[in-house]
Amino acid sequence: MTMQAAYKQDTAVGVTASGRALGADVQNVDLSRPLDTTAEDIIKQAWADHLVLRFRGQHGLSVENLAQFSRCFGELDKAPISTSRMSDDFVSQNPEITVISNIVKDGKAMGGLGSYEAVWHSDMTYNPLPPKGSALYAVEIPPSGGNTQFANMYAAYESLPAKLKERIAGLKCVHDASRTSAGELRKGYVEIDDPTKTVGATHPLVRIHPVTGKQSLFLGRRRNAYVVGLSLEDSEELLDSLWAHATQEQFVWTQVWQLGDLVLWDNRCTMHRRDAFDSNTRRLLYRTQITGEAVLA
Repeated sequence: MTMQAAYKQDTAVGVTASGRALGADVQNVDLSRPLDTTAEDIIKQAWADHLVLRFRGQHGLSVENLAQFSRCFGELDKAPISTSRMSDDFVSQNPEITVISNIVKDGKAMGGLGSYEAVWHSDMTYNPLPPKGSALYAVEIPPSGGNTQFANMYAAYESLPAKLKERIAGLKCVHDASRTSAGELRKGYVEIDDPTKTVGATHPLVRIHPVTGKQSLFLGRRRNAYVVGLSLEDSEELLDSLWAHATQEQFVWTQVWQLGDLVLWDNRCTMHRRDAFDSNTRRLLYRTQITGEAVLA
């Protein structure tokens, strides 16, 4: 496909902070067209500053538009096979697009995650190279529910008591690969009831962001996580303390979805969760995932 030339912004890109611990709205951008260099630079700086960006009123974006915008931030991962439930033509033509939906058509689910709650997590941290971030675009939304909350892991780390910071310095955690953020057992994995036997990547509890140089908590998912070198009892106590601290309301911003919203988040320094919604209503979003890099400590 021939790419369009980057357009010149008619109006300066605006960035308005949410007033919460993270999150900002970006105005005067039409993501159906390629960004010019100035607009791209402003958005990248805003992403570093605010961690989660929302672009409202992006009605009628194609999946190609979504992928084109997402590539401004790096290469894109292929969509997980387990969530590729659209037609074979859609999957082959849009290999980087993950469908998030509860819609069932002809007895077949169109996408993943259904209508139930998704607990606090960072995406795919059970991999050695977790993704940098993701973009999620709303095509259909329910009349209520399905909101997404984001938590600032910079602020969570910075506000830890000094003794707890000292305690976790240099510690690493095993991130469980067996279950999804919705609690579903992944195909090919067995039930784990002893976190010391957790299978998944090992990452530092405190990571350094490769762009900002700032430290943040890096917790991934709570279920079956295990801090290397500690007794199970001590690991559970420490992780419970960190999770209780990191998910306090003071670190959180809530995205209440509107049609045409596109939300971009940094997976390296945030966590997120989703509210449940009425399974009799429809929700359809398209998602891209930006390829990750090594976790720095």
